[in-house]
Amino acid sequence: MLYTYPQLYPGILVKRYKRFFADVQLDTGEIITAHCPNTGPMTGVCQIGAPVLVSFHDNPNRKLSYTWETIEIDGIWIGINTALPNKLIKIALEQRLFPELGAYQQIRSEVVYGHDNRSRIDFLLTDGGRSIYLEVKNTTWSMGDVAIFPDTETTRGQKHLRELIDVMPEHRAVMLYLINRSDKTKFAPGDTTDPIYGQLLRTAVAKGLEVLPCRFEVTPEGVEYLGLAELAF
Repeated sequence: MLYTYPQLYPGILVKRYKRFFADVQLDTGEIITAHCPNTGPMTGVCQIGAPVLVSFHDNPNRKLSYTWETIEIDGIWIGINTALPNKLIKIALEQRLFPELGAYQQIRSEVVYGHDNRSRIDFLLTDGGRSIYLEVKNTTWSMGDVAIFPDTETTRGQKHLRELIDVMPEHRAVMLYLINRSDKTKFAPGDTTDPIYGQLLRTAVAKGLEVLPCRFEVTPEGVEYLGLAELAF
């Protein structure tokens, strides 16, 4: 298994509010407020009454002791914690799970780049030749068997695509979409939610951007890498 969860506690989603809060009724009957580490609209993956799993953190500096980790919808567990994808990808990079990237020796995280030096690339991979600029996007929204990103307008995501275009062709640029559920076998941009992002992605691909739509299986025990989804655009 690529990643093993700490002990998780089952419950039912009661409500999500103010973006960062989720009330959960644990199996014990207790209703707790958990931190919701996903600030987006969570389209299609925020079903009241659905089974969820939360982690507990015994840290006196935390305002909320619980964190919402996963939700089960139609029998499929879906990752909710957006702090986890970059950790997963770092582990996968260290284990060389993506042969599409070829050889690299050094993995650096959160490296400053861009014209204004105010952006940070999620991962910079180097081997003495062309560097690989790799950006990670968590993906949970879907239609049919197609995973879709984004589920809302993202000017930040648009900016990332423009900056990746700028590093090519001197360097390789890779957009990795972490599909945080096992039931989707295809990937496409969210043209209805952010048509500018869809246009930019296609432009970037035409200029040499590499797209890796990576499928992951989420279970109550942990997360496993399944391989690539098919591009559907």
